[in-house]
Amino acid sequence: LETPRLILRSWRREDLEDFYEYARVDGVGQMAGWKPHESIEKSREILSHFIEGRHTFALEWKENHKTIGSVGLEQRPVDRFPALRGREIGYVLSKDYWGRGIMAEAVREVIHFCFEELDFDYLTCGHFDTNSQSRRVIEKCGFHFLEETDFTDRMGLHHRCLLYVLYNPNRREKTDV
Repeated sequence: LETPRLILRSWRREDLEDFYEYARVDGVGQMAGWKPHESIEKSREILSHFIEGRHTFALEWKENHKTIGSVGLEQRPVDRFPALRGREIGYVLSKDYWGRGIMAEAVREVIHFCFEELDFDYLTCGHFDTNSQSRRVIEKCGFHFLEETDFTDRMGLHHRCLLYVLYNPNRREKTDV
């Protein structure tokens, strides 16, 4: 997938240095519920999961061909949509690239791919109530508030989460619930 500034592609083993560079920075992972990577070995382990799982896009910055983040598509069924096909979008971006509208650009491209190519009925996306940057991405991409939930992250911390939904406009008749 491609946007004016990004290439969204599968992860590669040679992305390890770039991945570790942003994943070790304090404040990046905590926004998504994981602690900064303490070693390149930790990044290598997670990178292997990205490569094997094939449901997480690497974000390559066209200007310098650096991997600066990711957008993942997780299977997390929503109880109120048992018969519908959808995914949850999650994302992370290097702190060096915050505040430029990059993540909204990437998420819009993934939304287009999910609805036009994969024919999903809906997508969900959520954020911790304290993460205003993710809230802005979600709003810019047209998601609508669905519900508030509680979430315990990988560090054992509890968060209030806000979950949003976006319906495939080509399949609206199926998603009126």
